[in-house]
Amino acid sequence: MAADHAADAVDRLADEPVDHRFKALPPDAQGLTVGELASARRDLFTGGFTTPVLALSAESLEHNLALLETYAERHGLAFAPHGKTSMSPQLFARQLERGAWGITAAVPHQVRVYRAYGISRIFLANEVVDAAALRWIAGELDADPGFRLVVYVDSVRGVELMDEALRGVSRPLDVVVELGAGDGARTGVRTEAGCAAVADAVAAAESLRLVGVAGYEGEVPRADGDSVRAWLRRLVALAAAFDAEGRFADTDEIVVSAGGSAWFDAVADVFATIPALSAPVLKLLRSGAYVSHDDGHYRHLTPFNRVPAEGSLQPAFRLWAQVVSRPSPEQAFLNAGKRDAAYDLDLPEAQAVRDARTGAVRPADGITVTGLSDQHAWVRTDAGAELEVGDWVGMGLSHPCTSFDKWQLIPVVEQDGTVTDFIRTFF
Repeated sequence: MAADHAADAVDRLADEPVDHRFKALPPDAQGLTVGELASARRDLFTGGFTTPVLALSAESLEHNLALLETYAERHGLAFAPHGKTSMSPQLFARQLERGAWGITAAVPHQVRVYRAYGISRIFLANEVVDAAALRWIAGELDADPGFRLVVYVDSVRGVELMDEALRGVSRPLDVVVELGAGDGARTGVRTEAGCAAVADAVAAAESLRLVGVAGYEGEVPRADGDSVRAWLRRLVALAAAFDAEGRFADTDEIVVSAGGSAWFDAVADVFATIPALSAPVLKLLRSGAYVSHDDGHYRHLTPFNRVPAEGSLQPAFRLWAQVVSRPSPEQAFLNAGKRDAAYDLDLPEAQAVRDARTGAVRPADGITVTGLSDQHAWVRTDAGAELEVGDWVGMGLSHPCTSFDKWQLIPVVEQDGTVTDFIRTFF
């Protein structure tokens, strides 16, 4: 798909009608398009939005996009941010504008979404042995000479299944051998000898082309800086060994890829040591959670904690809910629960209270979320905590992926509360 067509596809998201499909949008905006509502620049608190409502900070989003762009440039890394985090074509477009090589996917359905919005370079960081999905991929490769897809392989049987489904494709599908992160880790070949066997199978498959090696250092058992770097050095050594054996003779670019959101500093360090190979090396980083960051899991894990001189990410999400019940001085209930807030890693963190009487915002001192029901947050209040029915409570969230996937349309909000845009997701 040409770049202008891709931009048109993203732009057309603004033409969707504001209706019952989207949580929290103002009822009186029914009949407007999403773009018209964004142009109205309503206030999140006084503009008719209903609670609960998830807000994405415009300033923090822009900060995070810029930070990873400059980080990748500084360290000589290509960047294919993992799109599973947001599944938002609008954010993909902004990441590509910020210099991303392409977008990473985890499953074929995500590739279909990306292609619908014109993504021309996709790194599929998973094995694919589904014949129906592979036949669709073959059709995409045949139809668009400019489309590049790189896919994991980690077994001889998987290679056989791929070759069978892709037979007759007009050009081979690029694959990388996935090196497993150790015994007890997730997917990936466990040994270098096993990697060579898979590479041999790829060489014998007419529909596939070996272009590199890859893996995910976040699966290293009991990961720490030393063990992660040791595994990354194995990955680099595997690429060098394959190249010395002539396994990359059919490609003009060798792909070496790793990098989640917890250890990209280690990836940058070790990838800087990749020796000169027979073709230029695409050092491909795949971190995805950075786009919104969070107030929990990734706040603790981010490599910027270890390398503060390189900058810091900003949590961009805040979930606003209202106090609907105050049954005792020690307890309150908000109208947001498991259907609205990520809870798979940590509970939401109460951060701010917007007074229903005055509109003033204050810190959520003495207010703690202790549990979630489907549609309620259980809140404990310390002695002296100010909170009454009708107040809005702003909560920080943990785990960006499961925050995005609970909302189909997310308001982008400036610091003063003005809603300037809406982010559409496709999970």
